[in-house]
Amino acid sequence: MIPTLVPLADTPLIEPVAAGWQLVVAALLAIALIVLLITYFKLHPFLALIFGGLTVGIVAGQNVGDVITSFSTGFGTTAAGVGALIALGAMFAKLLADSGGADQIVDTIVGRSSRAALPWAMAGVGALIGLPMFFEIGLVLLMPVIYLVARRAQLSVIAIGIPTLAGLSAMHGLVPPHPGPLVAIASLKADLGTTLILGVLVAVPTVVVAGPLFGKLAGRWVDVPAPQLFEGRDERALADRPSFVATVATVLLPVALMMAKAIVDIAVDDSTNAVQQVFDVIGNPFIALLAAVIVAMFTLGRASGMDRAGITRSVESSLPAIAGILLIVSAGGGFKQVLVDTGIGTLLADWARGANVSVLLLAWVLAVLIRLATGSATVATITASALMLGLVEGLSQGETSLVVLAIGAGSVFFSHVNDAGFWLVKEYFGLSVGQTIKSWSLMETVLSVTGLVFVLLLGIVI
Repeated sequence: MIPTLVPLADTPLIEPVAAGWQLVVAALLAIALIVLLITYFKLHPFLALIFGGLTVGIVAGQNVGDVITSFSTGFGTTAAGVGALIALGAMFAKLLADSGGADQIVDTIVGRSSRAALPWAMAGVGALIGLPMFFEIGLVLLMPVIYLVARRAQLSVIAIGIPTLAGLSAMHGLVPPHPGPLVAIASLKADLGTTLILGVLVAVPTVVVAGPLFGKLAGRWVDVPAPQLFEGRDERALADRPSFVATVATVLLPVALMMAKAIVDIAVDDSTNAVQQVFDVIGNPFIALLAAVIVAMFTLGRASGMDRAGITRSVESSLPAIAGILLIVSAGGGFKQVLVDTGIGTLLADWARGANVSVLLLAWVLAVLIRLATGSATVATITASALMLGLVEGLSQGETSLVVLAIGAGSVFFSHVNDAGFWLVKEYFGLSVGQTIKSWSLMETVLSVTGLVFVLLLGIVI
């Protein structure tokens, strides 16, 4: 059934450090400050989250030293928990791009699709490429393909691009090991394997609705031909690419390992069982991603003709690009810890239980509001997870994973002018602001609402 908030039994919650009204004011002021600093003053989210964390604690009446300690603790814990995973994911994605493996996936799937099936094929390509890659990287990588496919099929770039972006965005918001879902999983202490399985179950129908189905409508509303860019293809590189089967198998390896662990946990449920102990190790997200990077060095790197120095350069060059992401995510963890230590989570939990609100709907709404205000899916996920921390106590493993997915769905709602992704899509597709809103922004909204619907449907049976 859809989880609502129930009284807790023997659950240690942090007592509020001030009156309820003071804590609410502190949280609202902090969120408003973050929004103002990011959107108006164009301050980097890393710094904005630091100032937001200090504001929460100080307005709540905490000692400044205690606030700094809380923030530092949350920063370090988050960096330790997800920092290595983000780095490994970036390494894997760079090997996939530099080896030509990503191009191999695209060309194979698109080359075997009819004109009518191309939007569906591109949605699949976006989802598959989106599994290991950050949204922005996947978009840059796939733009030449979107142009080429749209020109060859004589379709609007929107009719091809929207399904592709839906696949990328759904993976970014709903499926680990992307930073947003990982932070929410760590914050709410959800099971990664369970969240991964449920995330895929939600993402697939969500991509279908927000991708090919909505893309057909958006292509009529915004009929824009593909620009004459990226006309030529590197045939020499085509010959050096790894095989399609090896590339797909490598991409799916970490997902398969984490899913296998979740299945074994459910089937065996005995911590002393040797089989479960083995899968607890190989299905650990750190080990799964580490294994994927090592395997990719051979199945992607060596198979494409890269020597050891070339593989090393590819892996090393992936890290500078994610420094900002690591800092934002870790600062978000610090902000979360300050919120937790003020006891506002306890306050919200008590209020929501009294109102008998669906925890899934509340999680989605919080993420939506922060997403609309800041334009950042990651900031929305971090902040909503922090506010929901006291509200998931007492929920089952499956229900907690659904809360993570509800937050993820809310975090991609209606991208607009305060979102860097909005301008990235606008410029790449050659659209006006109005056209971008009618295509990209509405697609994100459809994706968010559809994701919530499927989360709520799963909540009926979990």
